[in-house]
Amino acid sequence: MRVVHANFVRPPGHADPDRLLEEWPTLLDIAAAVAKSGVGISLVQSFARDVVVERRGVRCEFVREAALPGSWSGMTPWRTAGAARRTGADVIHANGLDFPAHIRAMCKTGIPILVQDHASRPCGRSTGRRWGLACVAGAAFTDVHQAAPFVAEGSLRNGVPIFSVPESSTHFTPGDQAEARAATGLYGNPALLWVGRLDENKDPLTILDAFELAASDLPEAHLWCCYHEHPLLDRVKMRIAGSTALSSRVHLLGRVPHERIELLCRAADIFVAASHHEGSGYALIEAVACGATPVVSDIPPFRRLTGNIGALARVEDAQSFADALLSVSRGPRATLRQQALDHFAANLSFEAVGARLREIYSALARTAA
Repeated sequence: MRVVHANFVRPPGHADPDRLLEEWPTLLDIAAAVAKSGVGISLVQSFARDVVVERRGVRCEFVREAALPGSWSGMTPWRTAGAARRTGADVIHANGLDFPAHIRAMCKTGIPILVQDHASRPCGRSTGRRWGLACVAGAAFTDVHQAAPFVAEGSLRNGVPIFSVPESSTHFTPGDQAEARAATGLYGNPALLWVGRLDENKDPLTILDAFELAASDLPEAHLWCCYHEHPLLDRVKMRIAGSTALSSRVHLLGRVPHERIELLCRAADIFVAASHHEGSGYALIEAVACGATPVVSDIPPFRRLTGNIGALARVEDAQSFADALLSVSRGPRATLRQQALDHFAANLSFEAVGARLREIYSALARTAA
């Protein structure tokens, strides 16, 4: 079986294929994972110029057209569709729901199209999206329940097959927790880790409220927060400064290099996230890969990514998060860590994602036969 991965968006101005692949490593990571599962794989990528390279055993055809996002002037979706058709693929895996002209052009090849969500949002009864997705053979989300609003608004037709698969995985590894703590200075019993923007959707204030509620029962617990964008930073600082329980035990680390995030995940006992909605959960996947136990909001992608490990809490409910933190903190630390690692290997690793995509491709190819 042969499959082509099609990607239509790129940062404007890129003219070096290796630079783009370096900045978006998941493109090759997922393609390589699929190849290891026994599927012949190619990549078609919208680009500033026509060029073909091979990287990590994957043939990558870069097709010249206007950069997206940005101006639609000069967009030539039939060129990427033609490149996909020439691969002789049995299935086209198109990244994103928001490229109706490209996906419609891909559908005209007669090859079954799988579209994968990457944090798209329902947009009402969008005639453009509905027109673009009308002929797709299937759609993939981190969790199948995420498809419901797209079906309800008519963007995806009733009855289209919906598949569940993580968007990507991580190369993070567990390492030694004691060594990671020595290298990072992270401490706490338990040590809680937050990685994400400080904004309304990520909802750091609910985590702070929950930590304060649980603090008396967890006298040695510490919370460590990594973030880059931080529109709520002033409110977060005020909340911490106004609480004795928080001011001595919450540590704002700010922007942290990605390689250091791996060490922090290794050092942590519990990973916390209170998002109201997400397309997937890259930071969550990275934390689980390192053995951290998740305490996260009960939303479809987090529910799918955590399975039976850790604990889920109601969105925007500090008491629910506090109860979840206490429940996880009472568990045997070594057992919880091993459960996280086993879950990652079986469900979230590149090997698992590649195998799951092979299953999806096979199902679509059989339907089209």
